[in-house]
Amino acid sequence: MRARGAVGERRPAVAGTFYPSDPGELAAAVDALLASARPPEGLGEPLGLIVPHAGYVYSGPVAATAYALLRGVAVSRVALFGPAHFAPLRGAAVSTARAWRTPLGSVPLDGELRERLVAAGAVADEVPHLPEHSLEVQVPFLQRLLGEDLRICPVVVGVSRAGQIAELMAAALPDALVVVSTDLSHYHDDATAKRLDRRTAETVLARDAEGIGLEDACGVFALRGIVELARREDLRVHLLDLRTSADTAGDPWRVVGYGAFALTRA
Repeated sequence: MRARGAVGERRPAVAGTFYPSDPGELAAAVDALLASARPPEGLGEPLGLIVPHAGYVYSGPVAATAYALLRGVAVSRVALFGPAHFAPLRGAAVSTARAWRTPLGSVPLDGELRERLVAAGAVADEVPHLPEHSLEVQVPFLQRLLGEDLRICPVVVGVSRAGQIAELMAAALPDALVVVSTDLSHYHDDATAKRLDRRTAETVLARDAEGIGLEDACGVFALRGIVELARREDLRVHLLDLRTSADTAGDPWRVVGYGAFALTRA
C-alpha cells in the first residue's frame, strides 16, 4: 500500500477547543451527553449512523442521540467518513496512522479494513487527516461506548460521486459500523436553517442522494455516499434528531444545523 504523510500515532488536533483536553472532564462530558440522549426505541441494531461534528457544547447533544443506540451493541470495528475541511481532496483518503490518540487514550486503526477500502478505491494519505476535526470529535463517543476492543478506520471524503463512496462503505459494511460525520446548513438565521435542514432531512429519508445540494451539508459527499448505500442495500433511514446551534448554545441569527440519523435493515 502506497502511503503519504505516514505517522505512527495521530495526535489530537482539537482537544481543548471542540472538546475537553482533560481525560476526566472529557469522559464526564461524553457520559453526560449520552445519559441525556433519548433516541427512539425499537429501531434494532444500527448498521450506519449520521452525526454532526461541531464543538460538543453545540452539536454534542445531537450526536449523542445517535451514539446512544450503540449501548449494549457488540460493535468493535467502525469506519468513519467525513469531510476534509482544510485540504483539497478528490475521492477518499484513509488514515495511514497506526493509532489515533484522544485524551481518553489511543485507538488502534484497523489495518485489514484499511486495506479493504484501499482495494475498493480509497488512497492512503495522512495529510488531510492531520488538521481535521470532523472525524476526531467522533472518537471519544466511540471510546466511551465500545471500550478497549474498538478499532477504527478514518476516511476523509473530498469531491466524489455518491456511488464511489457508497462502494467504499459497502466494502466496510459486512463487519463494521459505518459512521458519517456532517453538519447541515451554515450561517442562516434559525428559522431559515430549520426550513432548509428539514428539506435536507426529508431528502435523506427518501434515499435521494443526488437531491442533497452542495450547500445543504459540509460533508455532502460522504452524506450522499451513505444515502446511496441505503438505497442500494435497501436500508431504512431513521431521523433521530434535528436541531441547530441556536437550540443548544448559539446565536439564533447565525446558526449551523445538526442532524442525527440511523440506518437499519428495512
